[in-house]
Amino acid sequence: MSRRADRLFQIVQVLRGRRLTTAALLAQRLGVSERTVYRDIQALSLSGVPVEGEAGIGYRLRADFDVPPLMFSALEVEALVAGLRLLKAWGGGALAAAADPALEKLVAALPPPRRLAAQQSRVFAPEYVNQSHVREAFDVVHGALGEQKLLLLDYCDAQQRITERVVMPLGLFFWGNAWLLAAWCTTRSDYRSFRLDRCRTIRMLDDHFHETPDRSLNGFLRAVRASGV
Repeated sequence: MSRRADRLFQIVQVLRGRRLTTAALLAQRLGVSERTVYRDIQALSLSGVPVEGEAGIGYRLRADFDVPPLMFSALEVEALVAGLRLLKAWGGGALAAAADPALEKLVAALPPPRRLAAQQSRVFAPEYVNQSHVREAFDVVHGALGEQKLLLLDYCDAQQRITERVVMPLGLFFWGNAWLLAAWCTTRSDYRSFRLDRCRTIRMLDDHFHETPDRSLNGFLRAVRASGV
């Protein structure tokens, strides 16, 4: 019974964070069959939770419905603490500076047992030293992503070749110990990724761009999967 109750709460949490969610996605997230999801959706509807949609199309919560967020488990608390510590050590300057106050607010909002779990976490990240230019580059890219502006890169590749690129920034990925900028390169008319530590200079331009189906983050990810990388 408690397992099903937990599952019903999880379904509500997933639905409240998405516009439309299929039974297949819910089944994958919860580790159950789609038939079980259909039964759970019916149970939620009968209990008064306004779930809209239908089988084969997807589900969502009515826009005016809200529930208080569930309290974090001990492992979820530790995951959040570890994530903030990693961001502080390896993120850009602005996000790194936001990590400590965010952690303080998280700990303050937790009940005593969870607060203790957060304070006793033994998962740490080393400080990101001697690469201040990467933090600065991260901040420029992060700003360009939010404003959808083109970037001008002075880039040195693995063969020490230096090129100037104008790119549409699509996302930032942490790969091992390096940040990668996923982008559409207007110079090469193709998707490219650039290591921030290899950007000699990086500047946000005034020109805006808009993603299209063939020049988007999803398109970049499809290209990566197709290449087998």
